[in-house]
Amino acid sequence: MTDAVAGVAKYHRVANALRAEIREGAFDEREGRLPAETELAKRFGVSLPTLRQGLGVLRAEGLIESRHGRGTFVKRDRPRQRRSRHRYGRARKDERLLTSDLQHEIGFAGRAPVPAHIAEAMGVPPGTEVVVRRRRLLDKKSGRPEEVGASYIPVAIAGGTFLEEPTVVPKALFLCVEDLSGQRYATVRDLWRSRMPTPEEVALLELPHGAPVLNVVHTARATDGTVLEISESTWPADRIVVVDEYDVDQEPTETDSPSEV
Repeated sequence: MTDAVAGVAKYHRVANALRAEIREGAFDEREGRLPAETELAKRFGVSLPTLRQGLGVLRAEGLIESRHGRGTFVKRDRPRQRRSRHRYGRARKDERLLTSDLQHEIGFAGRAPVPAHIAEAMGVPPGTEVVVRRRRLLDKKSGRPEEVGASYIPVAIAGGTFLEEPTVVPKALFLCVEDLSGQRYATVRDLWRSRMPTPEEVALLELPHGAPVLNVVHTARATDGTVLEISESTWPADRIVVVDEYDVDQEPTETDSPSEV
């Protein structure tokens, strides 16, 4: 590789060249598989560490993925779409569990102390006992983990019920909570964060080194403000797209501000 582009690190030049080839379909005949690292390093005239830095750029961009024992491949997956608004209405229309192409695993169900960040959203002291249901969702075809998360439900609602059993519920969880509480979900608040994963999330999602995740804490309340459930979900950041469609207010509201947001 020549130094024709002054000021551009060698690994970025490797990434730029491979990115262009990926977009041109250069690896399609190889089922999307890139040549071996040693072959690429020789081709670009760089060391293996430099080559791996370049691949790391493409991996962070979601263009390639490493498959254990098989090599590096161009990613062909379409990101999954999460549509927060109207999902309750869709579930009420079809009360069957909305698994689609995902398989649910319940890793734990029972009582446990609430984590500090969930306690803050729930408005209770950290360590308060709640009913926790931890889950992992896997692609039914490939078996690849796609989401991990947990639901936190007050003991007054879920204590001593089937929600403390580590089995998949017969319909959407919020419908079960409504049945048990006698109240309906009225308002929700989603708090989104892009961050690096915890060691547990790396293991459960089988993430490559340095891959970020997208995390949401979803707080659902009844009409009187009572917290019915808090759900936390985490996805590999390159596999999820958040879609939010809503009507535009035509009149000013009390919360409107003249400042640009």
